[in-house]
Amino acid sequence: MAQVNENIDGVTQTTVAIVGGGIAGATLALYLSELGIDVCLLEKGPSLVNGPPICHLHAGGNLYPEISDQQCLTLLAQSIDLLRLYPYAADYRPTVVALPVHYNGSPELLLPRLHKLQAEYQRLIAEEPLNKVLGESAHYFQLFERAELELLALQAPVKKPQTLAQWMIPVARNVDLDMLQFPLIMVQEYGLNLFRLAASVSLALEKMPSCQLQLDTLVDNIVPLETAQGWLIDYQQAGTTRQLQCDYLINAAGFRSGVLDDLLGFPRQRFLEFKAAYVTKWLACDCIWPEVIFYGERGTPNGMAQFTPYPGGYFQLHGMTDNITLFADGLVASTKHSAQPKLAESFIDKIDKSWSAQEISERTQAAIAHLTPYIPTFSAANPASKPLFGAQQIPGGDPTLRAADVSFVGSRYARCEIVKASSVLSVADAVTGQLIRLGYLHKDVYACRDFKITQSVTEKAIDKRAQQIVQQRDYPLSLAQRNICQ
Repeated sequence: MAQVNENIDGVTQTTVAIVGGGIAGATLALYLSELGIDVCLLEKGPSLVNGPPICHLHAGGNLYPEISDQQCLTLLAQSIDLLRLYPYAADYRPTVVALPVHYNGSPELLLPRLHKLQAEYQRLIAEEPLNKVLGESAHYFQLFERAELELLALQAPVKKPQTLAQWMIPVARNVDLDMLQFPLIMVQEYGLNLFRLAASVSLALEKMPSCQLQLDTLVDNIVPLETAQGWLIDYQQAGTTRQLQCDYLINAAGFRSGVLDDLLGFPRQRFLEFKAAYVTKWLACDCIWPEVIFYGERGTPNGMAQFTPYPGGYFQLHGMTDNITLFADGLVASTKHSAQPKLAESFIDKIDKSWSAQEISERTQAAIAHLTPYIPTFSAANPASKPLFGAQQIPGGDPTLRAADVSFVGSRYARCEIVKASSVLSVADAVTGQLIRLGYLHKDVYACRDFKITQSVTEKAIDKRAQQIVQQRDYPLSLAQRNICQ
């Protein structure tokens, strides 16, 4: 870890200060430290990468029929970058996209976008062979008609699926095909494990000689330096007020980013949305599943249903309805008076304190009921733990935006504004560009993807740390485990 460098007034000094240790702030600290920049990462909580539930890589944005093709292409490239940085955080299993018969759309309408994504994936591989992290481009997606699924339903599940057809066997055997349009689409969009990602970045940062990692640290105030370009940060740690002077400030405070903007007098339009996903145990499950997405209109009783598998019969569920993943009054916007959207106190209590046992039970049971029409035998599942939850910021005025990265005020202040985890390296590239212009880095390091210290962290060490994080946060150990097929 970087040594504390204090001036004669006892103020800690660093080149870059990052406020917030979520996936964006922690990855930025990792990236800049790998380049040799002196970084101080200030995180309010006791560990890194908390926040909204992460379960999906979004390698193509196929969960979002409403977003533009360009956003999907951006998410594909960003997801490849993220997977190269955190390979041991991925759960290598495909995703099934299924359109219910009640859905206002057809599978055929998705095919032009899928072909564009497949062609772009092939182009990225041709540009850099290390980009082949989603399997062969020819197998990026595959279509399954009903007749083929009925034949697959006669086969026994495979312990270690090797083909997309073998992955589809549990779907064919358990899903009510009468509920769906055909073909079903299987896409190489992998899972992204929140706890293994937290373990990966934590272990790497602990090895970085140029990074100060300050946990359990609350930022009180930030002011510009009067005599030099840079910032003075007041923060609380272990009951003591401390100060940090930095040349460059990165706001990676997640859903509290607007608080820092308000401190500095920088206006910004943004939304906040509180979301939750629910952890269940299905004792009757005796096979390895792909992820399954059942399309639906957001915010209606038929909202999208997401079925995310973990080892040991655990499943994480999303249901895009107001009584499951979404919440009445859970989407709020900033105002002309404040860059910080105001969530209701009930949501802040959930984030900072706890959920009631009754609400956990009711919403988890609602999630199970939401999946049961598609997977009838899943009605036997039970709640397994507290939800995964958090608030997600969405910059600008479009709440459907999914591909976003960073914005700047002046030359020494950057805001991380990712909506999906896959965007973090786009943020890092943009910030690196500014640091190059300021003279802190050489232009040759722009868009660097060589992370020697990060890549020295072993899978065994990540396994151990991820299990520790899961236990500390009081979730089932299975949520820290990888797909056994790898």
